[in-house]
Amino acid sequence: MTRLPPAVQVDDLIQAGMIGLLDASRNYDPSQGASFETYAGIRIRGAMLDEIRKGDWAPRSLHRRIREIAKVVSEIEHEKGRDARDTEIAQRLGMDLDHYYETVRDASSYKVFSFEDLPSREDSLSEGLTDRIPEPLESLEQDLFQKALAEAIASLPERERLVMSLYYKDELNLREAGAVMGVSESRVCQIHSQAVVRLKSRMAGWRA
Repeated sequence: MTRLPPAVQVDDLIQAGMIGLLDASRNYDPSQGASFETYAGIRIRGAMLDEIRKGDWAPRSLHRRIREIAKVVSEIEHEKGRDARDTEIAQRLGMDLDHYYETVRDASSYKVFSFEDLPSREDSLSEGLTDRIPEPLESLEQDLFQKALAEAIASLPERERLVMSLYYKDELNLREAGAVMGVSESRVCQIHSQAVVRLKSRMAGWRA
């Protein structure tokens, strides 16, 4: 819950998880090799993520603005041959810096599942038990996508890369990450949001 916006209710997620558990109990096939605990855990998590996706509160204007920001980031980095700076992005968008930070914060929070929604190799294998085994080309594409994403994260500016590591790898919340970095929670939120927008820009080809 520390990763979710206030609009997401715990009871709603618990209810979605229970539905996922019931679905798992109906569809589990022990002959496929996965334990029920592993299989049910994936189905419960998936049901919760589906519930979060349904609650997408973002208006069309925000979706449009996010695409504009990602495009501007790509243009600046192509022109300058370096990471786009916050002030440069805001200036080209015709925004003041505070408005820009507010927009990128909204941009990173409206899609809660973000990088945690990417399945691991184990998850991919187990999820195949629920419907079908991925085709070889699909598995290759997924491996290539994950490699490209890892490279994009590694290419982020140092502070953005650190925030991503503390938040997603070490599973600290924004306040804890701020304490590690010696900055405020709101500043960590800004850095995280900028990193998400920069990754959207650099992964635009894959997302398309």
